[in-house]
Amino acid sequence: MSEGKKAKGSVGTAVAAGCVKAVALLPFPVLYAISDVLYYIVYYVARYRRKVARRNLVSSFPEKNIDDIKRIERKFYRFFVDMVLESAKLMTMSREEMKRHMVFVNPEALTRFTDRGISVSAYLGHFGNWEWISSAALWAPESIEMAQIYHKLKSKAMDEVILHMRERMGQKCVEMRDTVRFMAHDSGRPRVIGFIADQSPKRHVAKYFIHFLNHEVPVLTGTEKATKHYGYQAVFIAVRRLRRGYYQAEFVPLADDPASLPDFELTDRYFAHLETEIREHPELYLWTHNRFKYAKTTDNGD
Repeated sequence: MSEGKKAKGSVGTAVAAGCVKAVALLPFPVLYAISDVLYYIVYYVARYRRKVARRNLVSSFPEKNIDDIKRIERKFYRFFVDMVLESAKLMTMSREEMKRHMVFVNPEALTRFTDRGISVSAYLGHFGNWEWISSAALWAPESIEMAQIYHKLKSKAMDEVILHMRERMGQKCVEMRDTVRFMAHDSGRPRVIGFIADQSPKRHVAKYFIHFLNHEVPVLTGTEKATKHYGYQAVFIAVRRLRRGYYQAEFVPLADDPASLPDFELTDRYFAHLETEIREHPELYLWTHNRFKYAKTTDNGD
């Protein structure tokens, strides 16, 4: 890379970091006052991805009438703006403050495995404030290596900012293409690796479809394959939003022995847990993503 490109990249990163930090320095009451205003702009003026969100909600909940759909939609956009601004707070929150806002109620569900040298795959979805899940490292002993798999952003500046934010609480970010290499390398410490596993592969490369939110969806199965191959245990991270800016997370075991399960059973169990969460609090799921682009809807939800 030329010196000019390096300098340009450094400036871009500095500007992006400065913008995020400016938001992150705001106290929560001011942040939420801004969020209340931005909600109206995002939802009513810019109408950000409203068609996608509406289509996803209608096809996922055919049993609901349009008034119910609109109510969920509005609650989702209110939460979505909150979540984006909350995520920026990762830039400045102290570890003590973070532990007050995102509480992991049962870290012993991990240490019961890691104390015996067994690593763990932690499944989660785009539900609740998934960015704050990176604070799980604050609840784990130093003997555990905490990591999360992520997709590298196209913008180098924003990618560097997001990496800095996600790693501030002690969790290492591993690019998706390096997942197998990372899991295969023996660091001498048991690992807990977070996988946001509800992303959809293209239909022509999909190896497995499941019934999820009234759709037949192609799903990624690499997490299951790697978990079983490398002898990891598997947990689901269940998230609850207690109130604005406060969350609770719980590690829920997905299997006693993942390696003994039939093919795709672990993936089925993950999506079953995720769907239960979404049906209980649909406003906390990321509906603006075109998640069902390669899916088939079912007529009656069976």
